[in-house]
Amino acid sequence: MADTAEAGGGGLRQRAEQLAQPLPPLLVAAHRIANTVAQGVHGRRRVGAGESFWQFRRYQAGDSAPQIDWRQSAKSQKVFVRENEWEAAQSVWLWRDSSPSMDYRSDGGPSSKRERADLLLLALAALLVRGGERVALLGTGARPRTGRAALSRLAAAVLAGDGRGIGGGDSLPAREPLPGHAQLVVIGDLLSPLDELEGLIKSYAAAGVFGHLLQVIDPAEEDLPFHGRVRFEGPEAEGGLTVGRVESLRDDYLALLEDRRHRLTTLAHRIGWTITQHRTDRPPELALLALHQAISGAFGRVTS
Repeated sequence: MADTAEAGGGGLRQRAEQLAQPLPPLLVAAHRIANTVAQGVHGRRRVGAGESFWQFRRYQAGDSAPQIDWRQSAKSQKVFVRENEWEAAQSVWLWRDSSPSMDYRSDGGPSSKRERADLLLLALAALLVRGGERVALLGTGARPRTGRAALSRLAAAVLAGDGRGIGGGDSLPAREPLPGHAQLVVIGDLLSPLDELEGLIKSYAAAGVFGHLLQVIDPAEEDLPFHGRVRFEGPEAEGGLTVGRVESLRDDYLALLEDRRHRLTTLAHRIGWTITQHRTDRPPELALLALHQAISGAFGRVTS
């Protein structure tokens, strides 16, 4: 069983890296941030080359001895390292929805929403790492890292369902403190109540975090291609609904779906975030390219 899981994980990671391969490496603008980021719209102070303190965190394997803050560590039985805002601000935090609704796959979908989200998250991580970026999974407590070893650890965490929201069944990520000008990528079907989505986006935006939303949906969720009497079952304890002639509801359903999409897009753009829609029956390269361009554009906003 362990060998099978390892083989499956390796195959997914290989597909993700192959998906990222044709695209140009992300042009990391981090070296310019040191000279150009000043007091901005979020009131973030100018930072130097790693001298601005951000937070203390627990020591992790791979941390170097000079990073340890012995004074802070002496206050308890735990070892702490000192993180600088500069290093964290260059990083990209990734998250994908792991709630039961992501397991849905219609006859017209080549993969479940969860499988596509995993592939896109790892492909994006591979692209970022190849460009020299530091990446981390939001919710795992792991610090951002770069390099192939970082990608391997990230892939293992995704496949193992590590971290709150990475495998814990959450529809939205938990709100965690991130440094100003960091970037957060949220991948999921984004079917949570709009007020919850709005609260999440506004809380991160208020901290100066640039965000990117990628909505992954199944073609049946967008087209409602069913006919006749259909029984719908909610995957997250919403209950069931039997419709006698489902085609009679199609126009109203599509109008409601479009209205929700418009409201979500308007919200994201008003806050300064980006949003992309992706159907599982479409090539994943399209979604990856859109995320690549969005992240590049966000770095450009910081350095311009």
